[in-house]
Amino acid sequence: MEAKARGAKVIHVDPRFTRTSALADLHVPIRAGSDIAFLGGIINHVLSNELDFREYVLEYTNAATLVGEDFRDTEDLAGIFSGLDEETGHYDIDSWSYEGTQVQSPQGDPDQLYEERTEDGPGVAHAGRAEVHGSGGAPVSGDLRTDRTLQHPRCVYQVLKRHFARYTPELVEETCGIPRATFLEVCRALVENSGRDRTSEFVYAVGWTQHTVGAQYIRTACILQLLLGNIGRPGGGIQALRGHASIQGSSDIPTLYNVLPGYIPMPHAHQDEDLDTFTEAVKADKGFWGNMRAYVVSLLKAYFGDAARADNDYCFGHLPRLTGSHSTYDTVLAQLDGVCKGYFLMSENPAVGSANAKMQRLGMAELDWLVVRDFSLIESATWWQDGPEIETGELRTEDIATEVFFFPAAAHTEKSGSFTNTNRTLQWHFPAKEPDGDARSDLWFMYHLGRRIRERLAGSTDPMDRAILDLTWDYPTEGPLAEPVAEAVLAEINGRGADGTPLSAYTQLKDDGSTSCGCWIYCGVYADGVNQAARRKPHTEQDWIAAEWAWSWPANRRILYNRASADPSGAPWSERKALVWWDERQGRWTGHDIPDFIPDRSPSYRPPEDAKGPDALSGVDPFIMQADGKGWLYAPAGLVDGPMPVHYEPQDSPVRNPLHPEQQHSPVRQVFSREHNRFHPSGGAPGSEIFPYVITTYRLTEHFTAGGMTRWTPYLAELQPELFCEVSPALAAELGLEHSGWATLVSARGDRGQGAGHRADVPAEGRGPHGAPDRAAVPLGSQWLRARRRGQRAVRHRARPERPDPGGEGADRRHPPGPPPPRPGADRPAEHLPAARRYHGADRDGGPGMTDGQAPKNSLIGPICWTVSNRIRPATPDTRGIRRGWASSPTPPCASAARRARWRARNGTPSRRTGWSSPA
Repeated sequence: MEAKARGAKVIHVDPRFTRTSALADLHVPIRAGSDIAFLGGIINHVLSNELDFREYVLEYTNAATLVGEDFRDTEDLAGIFSGLDEETGHYDIDSWSYEGTQVQSPQGDPDQLYEERTEDGPGVAHAGRAEVHGSGGAPVSGDLRTDRTLQHPRCVYQVLKRHFARYTPELVEETCGIPRATFLEVCRALVENSGRDRTSEFVYAVGWTQHTVGAQYIRTACILQLLLGNIGRPGGGIQALRGHASIQGSSDIPTLYNVLPGYIPMPHAHQDEDLDTFTEAVKADKGFWGNMRAYVVSLLKAYFGDAARADNDYCFGHLPRLTGSHSTYDTVLAQLDGVCKGYFLMSENPAVGSANAKMQRLGMAELDWLVVRDFSLIESATWWQDGPEIETGELRTEDIATEVFFFPAAAHTEKSGSFTNTNRTLQWHFPAKEPDGDARSDLWFMYHLGRRIRERLAGSTDPMDRAILDLTWDYPTEGPLAEPVAEAVLAEINGRGADGTPLSAYTQLKDDGSTSCGCWIYCGVYADGVNQAARRKPHTEQDWIAAEWAWSWPANRRILYNRASADPSGAPWSERKALVWWDERQGRWTGHDIPDFIPDRSPSYRPPEDAKGPDALSGVDPFIMQADGKGWLYAPAGLVDGPMPVHYEPQDSPVRNPLHPEQQHSPVRQVFSREHNRFHPSGGAPGSEIFPYVITTYRLTEHFTAGGMTRWTPYLAELQPELFCEVSPALAAELGLEHSGWATLVSARGDRGQGAGHRADVPAEGRGPHGAPDRAAVPLGSQWLRARRRGQRAVRHRARPERPDPGGEGADRRHPPGPPPPRPGADRPAEHLPAARRYHGADRDGGPGMTDGQAPKNSLIGPICWTVSNRIRPATPDTRGIRRGWASSPTPPCASAARRARWRARNGTPSRRTGWSSPA
């Protein structure tokens, strides 16, 4: 909103009309799952009308590079790229290569080219790892073949142009439900605000990342921003709105199973692999990923200290190896199969907060032990005694053998540490107090757990214990709780030289074991022995870059790839957008930001043919982490699902793919087919009419993720006390739903443990959620409320229990004793109900021989049916006055006041202070 106040135009693209939509200049309703079609349409608009920032595209992207003759696009092969092995569901990426050469991407899937780059045969991972898709070509050698006229039919520019040619305004309207005029308005606004003198920015939330093709959603935005010259420049780029204050930090120092700190790939279980073989396989021949061995060796020195020596490969053999996918979904399946026996849950609540929460709970019921660390007894700690499956009888507490250990955790206000936000900025925080009772920080827990394990293993000669015993584990502690000093951990992450002094930049890292660094991109955060993340110089005392507020990786650069903010000669594209530039007199790059480039590399520099790593970057290669120094409009390596984005329908979409009718879904998507993980028939498949509605989930401003922190805050709990769904007026009328009534939402994965009653909110006409022209989206509220709602709200056909009025006025008058009155239309046959029950294979819920129109005895099966009404007493003139008065009054002093006012307005309860209110 501050940017809007300064003149920025805010366009909000969302299936729902939200608070953000209300404040934006333009709300663009879009059908959930159709974002690539929408963004692809803008790309087609830019390319077909030659509206790209041509000099930027020509010099700084791979637009001119020629693609090999063997490549075939989805437009040639009815929705798939060349190289697909239909039996394994994997792509062989060889045909995606540049002409006459091969490019290695250290990010994405670097193991794709392992065998070729190491001249080795298939390893263990080839059989066990889902992400390996066959061999590629040879490493980059010599010059890439290019056509700077951008006219060659196989140059990336023309390949991209043909690929998106069918993404017309008409297809966008058909696929996304976005009116043509609205779409063209977005195109005009974006193009007009891009170029030499202006930039535009994309901001996305976790909704993009959670789709089947979420990575390609972000890729499509990247392509568009590169075409418009909006990468590496002030006001440009792509910003991810994380769901947590330090999700970026949890990726940098990873909680991800397949990467090491600083996005170094995790080694895989190849046969007889050593450090040199690994680094040779995953490094890039050009750019700073060419220094991969220095990053890995320095990391191993930080892990294992003096035990890591050249003669033992710096303890590279101590690192675990991947044999397959170990994502959260694979972990749950391993639990159900009895393979995964133990589980640590630290600050997460999968019993209500992860996809298919029922499978999460069933998986935990198969464990030998479970450790939960959180602020309170969350559902993941208590599912064994009060979970939905206990209520339905699918699980019995006495039959569950899982031993659950609960450890109270300290809040961020009770410990030191850093938050790393989406701008890669590390901000240090200090404890306000010691944690109460038995609560401890995660750092305390892991350090003392490791210390005790090492004490138990002391003296062991078993080789499998060597990795634990060789760890550096000598962190100092402080205070009455023996809390490890967090800054000591930060100093280790920063890294040290041979003399033990802190390093100041990742360019100082060596591959000979003389340096240590816990995360190469964080090198410099403790430069000069000073916690740079703790700096707090006010913005009024520095320029707009604010380089002395905290610290950003790498090297405190605030905008990545900022060499692209200057033209090929080194001058800013415009004075208005000046960021860094080449100072000929000093022979160095300078500017407002720290240059993300080799400081003394002249724009005119061209490397010799045999140059490697950073030495191979020319003066006009701003994308220093890419294998060819350019921004990739087309990805010849690193992605598992194609070199360019394609619109595929989501797994459960009821809509047939209008772009590629022969290919409904991504052919390489991962599918976990299990009894409790059924999918909806999609598109025109038989049974797709049973589940015809699109349901989207979203987060609430009032609650933090699964609610473990916020549900205990009375003000927030009063603002959003219960689960609800929002339904468009058209769909509500079709199904007989009424505002503040009850709706039951059931999916193919829903049964007695998952079907539940939700309060229905029906917005006024014209303000409801939007889908495709012939469909309505049905957003569903935050999932955490499902567990909280039990015992307070009806799950089946029973009245909600009476509750005290939070204002102290007595019982809840909205719910009189006795069975609730039926909702309008409840006496009509539930047309979809028998078919939905057959899809579930279910006579178990409603008993044998259930006929059309019968309500099931327990579970509510069907798309949306058999709601329980939540009737409100007829409004009196007085209560109408209260409603108007509350709605138009200034903001109440606290949420409690707002809640009490709303409660009285709905129930005709006199005000405690003034008695009955009269209309204004």
